[in-house]
Amino acid sequence: MRVTGRWHSLLLALNILALAVVFFYAARELVIPRMAEWFYKNDYKELVFKCDSVMRDHFIAKSQVLHSPSDEAIKNLHAAEVGLLACHDYDVLRKRLMSYGLSENDLSRIGLEAIEERAKDVRAFVETHEIRY
Repeated sequence: MRVTGRWHSLLLALNILALAVVFFYAARELVIPRMAEWFYKNDYKELVFKCDSVMRDHFIAKSQVLHSPSDEAIKNLHAAEVGLLACHDYDVLRKRLMSYGLSENDLSRIGLEAIEERAKDVRAFVETHEIRY
């Protein structure tokens, strides 16, 4: 069966369109998320650790105000609240990474990597400076 010139042009256009759709889908689902992870991974790890740390500091400061209120405790609480800006930066980056196609599982994995890496650093620091009896 021979394809006429008109059908040939239509089929060529449809093939090109199908190829463009497949290319766009592959880029959106595979390439963009991996590139975003590669580019932002270290920043995200840093913000995960910082946010975790300032949330802990805020919890401790708030507990001190509740259990033994003083001017110093209130000042520490206000300082801890300012530190919570790191959590805002973390949240903004988290949403940006999700918009690039990373899943909750991808972000959780990166967050766990950050905590594990820092935990090793903290353990080494404690072992080096710990007073042994």
